[in-house]
Amino acid sequence: MAAAAVAAGVCIHHIARETPDVERLSKFYEEIFGFERIETPDFGPTTVVWLKLPPAFSLHLIEKNPESKLPESPWSSTAAIADPKNLPRGHHLCFAVSNYDSVLQALKAIFFFSACDKGIETFEKTQPDGKTKQVFFFDPDGNGLEFGNWEAPKL
Repeated sequence: MAAAAVAAGVCIHHIARETPDVERLSKFYEEIFGFERIETPDFGPTTVVWLKLPPAFSLHLIEKNPESKLPESPWSSTAAIADPKNLPRGHHLCFAVSNYDSVLQALKAIFFFSACDKGIETFEKTQPDGKTKQVFFFDPDGNGLEFGNWEAPKL
């Protein structure tokens, strides 16, 4: 039996991601998933962009601290997570999309690393039911992402 939660009325408010290029990552989420820029407080010298996916989900993109020792992406790391095949059980954000094939086609057409002309690598998977399709990949900063052909929850 699960323990009772202390907090009530809990829902995800936002997810924050650090990035060395706030504008590049913002453009990716706006163009692929339809996020909209919303009013962002002034954080002084740190560049921050807040995005909203209607009706209520927010993504906060924050300029990476240049002194951080964490790898910027799977391409700057030798860890196995550099391959999207290792992402299904790992760290990722997931979106439901009603136009799965169109989104997948657009995703494969994008080249976001102009310096090395690297396209988005994907790992596609169909569940045993034969109906549920999923794709795993990384955003331009190496954050794990997934989308599937599920119906969006009704609010």
